[in-house]
Amino acid sequence: MDTSINPWKILAEKPIYDNNWINVTQYDVINPGGGKGIYGKVHFKKIAVGVLPLDEDFNTYLVGQYRFTLNAYSWEICEGGGEFGEDPVEGAKRELIEETGLIAHEWTQVLTMHLSNSVSDEFAVLYVARNLEQRTARPEETEQLMVKKLPFEEAYQMVQKGIITDSMSVATIQKVKLMMLDGSLSK
Repeated sequence: MDTSINPWKILAEKPIYDNNWINVTQYDVINPGGGKGIYGKVHFKKIAVGVLPLDEDFNTYLVGQYRFTLNAYSWEICEGGGEFGEDPVEGAKRELIEETGLIAHEWTQVLTMHLSNSVSDEFAVLYVARNLEQRTARPEETEQLMVKKLPFEEAYQMVQKGIITDSMSVATIQKVKLMMLDGSLSK
């Protein structure tokens, strides 16, 4: 099978919804099996960025907030959107200071991922931030945040117990744990 050939055929496309962050398009298609159907795609207008700050004692900072889409409270790493065309680390730096008041002097990209590739094209770049300095947080008006400093191992256990369910947070925390175990991330 040639993986470079797209088996989907687009017959028509129709814009459904558009705002500052996303747009939704409905496509009339012929699917890989030859049947006619529709497919919806959510296009994100920013790159998702996430950052796990780690201090010299391997404490981290989680951000808690009520997520409208889930109708539930969520503990997460610092997350937000970076502009297309800029280095994603710049967006991660903005999110870190905005949500926690921290700035970091060392940045390591640990992961890239597609967040929900069955319905969206959202792409994420995830970092570990080290050599931290505390400043003043500047949350956006849509954010009512609680910041919790805790040992990294406690955050890892929150993932293992299903307390942290956000995909970028789960993936980043698990990746950082693997990096600690293989020695590629140390004090």
